Amino acid sequence: MPRQPAPAGAPNRTGADPGDAALFVSDLHLTPGQPELTALFLEWLGTRAQGARAVYILGDLFDAWIGDDDDGYADVETGLATLTAGGTRCCLLHGNRDFLLGRRFARRTGVELLRDPTRITLAGEPVLLMHGDLLCTDDIPYQRFRRRVRNPVVQWLFLRQGLRRRREIAADYRRRSADAMADKTAAIMDVNAGTVLKYMRRHRVRRLIHGHTHRPADHALDLDGMAAHRHVLADWSPAGGEVLVVAGDGRLRRESVRPCGAAAADL
Repeated sequence: MPRQPAPAGAPNRTGADPGDAALFVSDLHLTPGQPELTALFLEWLGTRAQGARAVYILGDLFDAWIGDDDDGYADVETGLATLTAGGTRCCLLHGNRDFLLGRRFARRTGVELLRDPTRITLAGEPVLLMHGDLLCTDDIPYQRFRRRVRNPVVQWLFLRQGLRRRREIAADYRRRSADAMADKTAAIMDVNAGTVLKYMRRHRVRRLIHGHTHRPADHALDLDGMAAHRHVLADWSPAGGEVLVVAGDGRLRRESVRPCGAAAADL
């Protein structure tokens, strides 16, 4: 019997995808301190991502990006440049950890930097892409901090510091961020349902893809009496990651990524 397509809102977890698929990842949090994770991502870039119609990285590719003179990720830049030179479009949204990615990085890698949020079209359907932190409006201290560090004057002052000093500031921020998260409830750090619907209405979409929360799931929504869908991407670790695959005909599936030698399976 021919396999039936998955419903519009649910990922199809079986079968191969054609080369016209769009691949979505987020929250890899690459850092020199985890070379196994970087190796996993580079392996994926050099195999599965090759030949895809487009790769979308929806924020926090890096655990910290302190300016386009950051010299700690040459291997990742080479991998991205190889991907784009081979004809695969690669688009990147800023995350809350790598919002200083700029034009020099884009020129070196061939990656396209997108605004957050960005509306695209997949299989004829408008889809909204976000990192996801803008949706977490219950976390008022974080939203206040976000506005401050996204201020162009604050960023200009930070980038005027030497590379060593910027690394120290970034390390201190990560420590303080971890302490702050430990004191917050899980609900506060998740998206606000009303904010989700507000963004979907504003951008006239019924499908939203985002990361940030590290809570991969596919949510069915009621948007003013119409069916809508929110797809949350997974974070990656040295043990593995996950990709949301949107085929050329609009079918969705989630695909696991495992290190060489580990068993790979569709989730």
